[in-house]
Amino acid sequence: MCDGFENQAAGTPSGDWAISYPNCSGSSTATIDTTTAHSGGKSLRVNGAAGYCNHIFVGPTRSLTGIGPVWYARFYVRHTTALPAAHVAFAAMRDAADGGNDLRMGGQNGALQWNRQSDDATLPEQSPTGVSLSVPLPTNQWTCVEFMVNGTAGTMQTWVNGTDVAGLHEDGTPTQDVDRQWLSRANWRPQLTDFRLGWEAYGDGADTLWYDDVALGATRIGC
Repeated sequence: MCDGFENQAAGTPSGDWAISYPNCSGSSTATIDTTTAHSGGKSLRVNGAAGYCNHIFVGPTRSLTGIGPVWYARFYVRHTTALPAAHVAFAAMRDAADGGNDLRMGGQNGALQWNRQSDDATLPEQSPTGVSLSVPLPTNQWTCVEFMVNGTAGTMQTWVNGTDVAGLHEDGTPTQDVDRQWLSRANWRPQLTDFRLGWEAYGDGADTLWYDDVALGATRIGC
């Protein structure tokens, strides 16, 4: 899949994209924006409010099962507020091998992290050393985020503007402050079934974000 929202009309996403509210519908919104874009003339804008009922996501309506067990993703994101100390998520994928719970990408303690919904494990561990091995998400500029999730090997890797992030690299061998907590679950083998971009804030944390040039495939796509 490769989409820059250029075929969307301004306003509510439709057709190839649909809005979902994971818990309950609140004050967060998602719209196709014609004022800010990474390329072309359109992007997806999410006004994400803080609080459980304000979770909102937008995902492709097409089936993604043809990608296979190894997923690579690339998207550009621009946001206005630094990642908070509290846990937030801006991307989620349903894991059919984990009871349909989400594998979530977002932030905590001001830096990028992965979170597993079913047991709240984080990558990296949220120790001072672990957090230092991740990076913040820059504000008020477009940032290229890439990741790989290998459902066969149970490994993950993340790049920001083409650079591997050490604290977001789960290589299957437990490393203190990085993936030791994550790998405390034996034989984790995700089976991803969807992909959603949006906003979840579990405590404090509101943000306005734009997404553009979203791509998913079975090999690395690159910035």
